[in-house]
Amino acid sequence: MPQPDDECPADSEGQPARHDLHPARPRPRRRTGAWPTLAAGLAALITGVALAEGLLIATGLVLAGIGVQLLDTRSEAAGGRGGRGPG
Repeated sequence: MPQPDDECPADSEGQPARHDLHPARPRPRRRTGAWPTLAAGLAALITGVALAEGLLIATGLVLAGIGVQLLDTRSEAAGGRGGRGPG
């Protein structure tokens, strides 16, 4: 049974050991489709309210929420999900 401190031969051959003091920066999150999703959600929401269609209102709310989540910059700075912390 291999021990956790055993080195894998494939890792030690040909690849230099990587002992970085600082981890690599995460790639910035792409915001592809955030504005169109938000616009479609708001259009569906407004149309649903005008026509008194509950399913269209719900669809608009969900799409608008997804669009806002895609545009949220706080989640990038926090390193995960934004919003309120525990407690």
